[in-house]
Order: sequence, then structure tokens, then C-alpha cells
Amino acid sequence: MKLLNYIALTIAIVGAVNWGLIGVLNFDLVAFIFGEMSWLSRVVYTLVGLAGIYLITFYGQLETTEE
Repeated sequence: MKLLNYIALTIAIVGAVNWGLIGVLNFDLVAFIFGEMSWLSRVVYTLVGLAGIYLITFYGQLETTEE
């Protein structure tokens, strides 16, 4: 389970960096590397979204560790 957490966190960080580049420089790194909405870029975007959804569960874990 710890490996899945690290993978999800790494993918979410990649997504966050990509969004930061889009916001600051108007540069989409994923589209630059894999092509504009190619199947590979869609896979990357989907993985980032799934990682974000998975990381939502960390909120529940934070509440139990604080007590």
C-alpha cells in the first residue's frame, strides 16, 4: 500500500507541476512531450486525475493520525 501512495503522490506532483507551467508560462509539458491530446497524453491526464481522486482518501487518514 505504501508503494501505491508514493506512485499516486508522484503522479499528482507531475500534474501539479504541469498545471503550474500552464498557469505561469502557458506551456503544457505533457502535450509537448506526448503530443496534443494523443492517446499517450490522455493516459497521463487520466492517471493524474485518478491519482488525485485516490489522494482524497488521505484526508480521512490525516484525521485518524491526529487523534
